[in-house]
Amino acid sequence: MPELPEVETVRRSLLPVVLGRPISKVEVLTERIVQNRSIAEFQGLLTGASFEDLHRRGKYLIFSVGEWELVAHLRMTGRLIYYSSSTIPRAKHTSAVFSFHSGDELRFEDVRKFGTLDLVPKGDYASIKGLHSLGVEPISPEFTAELLWELCRGRQAKIKALLLDQTKIAGLGNIYADESLFAAGIHPERSSASLTEAECHRLHRAIREVLEEAIAHQGTTFRDYRTGFGQEGAFQNRLQIYGKKGEACPRCGVNLAHKKVAGRTSHFCPACQREQP
Repeated sequence: MPELPEVETVRRSLLPVVLGRPISKVEVLTERIVQNRSIAEFQGLLTGASFEDLHRRGKYLIFSVGEWELVAHLRMTGRLIYYSSSTIPRAKHTSAVFSFHSGDELRFEDVRKFGTLDLVPKGDYASIKGLHSLGVEPISPEFTAELLWELCRGRQAKIKALLLDQTKIAGLGNIYADESLFAAGIHPERSSASLTEAECHRLHRAIREVLEEAIAHQGTTFRDYRTGFGQEGAFQNRLQIYGKKGEACPRCGVNLAHKKVAGRTSHFCPACQREQP
């Protein structure tokens, strides 16, 4: 599933090409992509309107359309890609198409068809499971080392589980949680409460640096993810430990390990990231 850096990359790539462009036609090719609204109403409200702004919340993309907001979630294999011409052949797994008067298109492509589009009154996210309960944005000024320390204090949950909890920190997923914990030298199975204040400061810095570097390299592409222009990301070439089980740790040379933590396969160095502080 695309994580914060991938979704943020899509947002930044689409911003200059889709805002302020009247939508001439809305095609829904996979009906279940549209949530909580009829296809006819969805098309009627968007046709003739324009995307006025585009922001991200966690792993959601939110397009402002007058008094409405179009909320897109890419789920496992979704892509939002801008095409400069409607004559470019469509992928067979195209789920929705927003055509502009100028002849270009924004297409939602999704092999597994789990992606969703919600059209809701501005700010009314109650019907979108997960969106209204999101925690702090980890690349925002509100995400401070002190806040992370407060999130960890008194919580027995494993630190990997806390990082993946979208109600605490929005947008982090398996890739960037593993990379951040490695950068901070913290074992994924440590209880959150066991982290010292100094370790929380170190982890906070690692999260920010890993996410910012991943965004700078347009995210991580293993298979499905693409930018808003259909290009692969490049951060997979800079990953330190994720997906590298059995390889030598880039820091100490010990073979990297992996195990299930919080229901996800977690990669770590048994020497650099000791289970006990």
